Amino acid sequence: MRSNRSSAPLSLKIAAAAGLAFLHLPILLIFVYAFTTEEKSYQWPPPGFTLRWFEVTWNRPDVWQALGLSVQVAAISTVIALVLGTLCAAAISGSKFFGREAVSLLVILPIALPGIITGIALRSAFSLAEIPFSMWTIILGHATFCVVVVYNNAVARFRRVSGSLVEASMDLGANGFQTFRYVILPNIGTALVAGGMLAFALSFDEVIVTTFTAGQQQTLPIWMLEELVRPRQRPVTNVVAMVVVLVTFLPILAAYYLTRDGDQIAGSGK
Repeated sequence: MRSNRSSAPLSLKIAAAAGLAFLHLPILLIFVYAFTTEEKSYQWPPPGFTLRWFEVTWNRPDVWQALGLSVQVAAISTVIALVLGTLCAAAISGSKFFGREAVSLLVILPIALPGIITGIALRSAFSLAEIPFSMWTIILGHATFCVVVVYNNAVARFRRVSGSLVEASMDLGANGFQTFRYVILPNIGTALVAGGMLAFALSFDEVIVTTFTAGQQQTLPIWMLEELVRPRQRPVTNVVAMVVVLVTFLPILAAYYLTRDGDQIAGSGK
């Protein structure tokens, strides 16, 4: 049986390949320069290849400190975003009230604004309230846009969950917690996991908001920027960049696979 799908024109295939190469070749260069023997400049082709920089990176305490701070900030910001984003999504999708669309707009506004605006606003607020800059000011800054990521995933899934499922659960004698645990959570669980993974990835590599809220703290992206400004052992920065790519790519990939079948709603008879 012949397929009805027509093959794409050669010119379109070439254009798509060129676009992908433009996006991903610079990332591949990062991986190549992580193995170069040249430590002060970027030469092409590299004069040689070595694994020495992985050992050097492993033994540098400043890298571990920055990495540990980034993981802590991303993890706590994600937890805050999961709680607040889910509650906001449940309120917006589960009830009708005056100004609902305005509230929804206010929730997603932080991710629509330029990061520098958010950073300046947060720094001004912390200074006005005399809050000292610390890990927690970074977390508050990151939570502003992480909430949006979770909210967008959760509200889309809430809108596909039939209200009759909740009503049936309550009619059968389930209390609010049981309804959430056995009816709502199975339907929105993958959306929350995907939103949490995306929030973690965004928080882990955030630079602009972190610059205004970190004070003397150094997350991994801030550490990388300072290393590029004052280069010492450039390949170490590329090794760390490889870690950032992997740490942010894997959650995004997992989120994609979790949400690609999001139209399947548990208990809806599909």
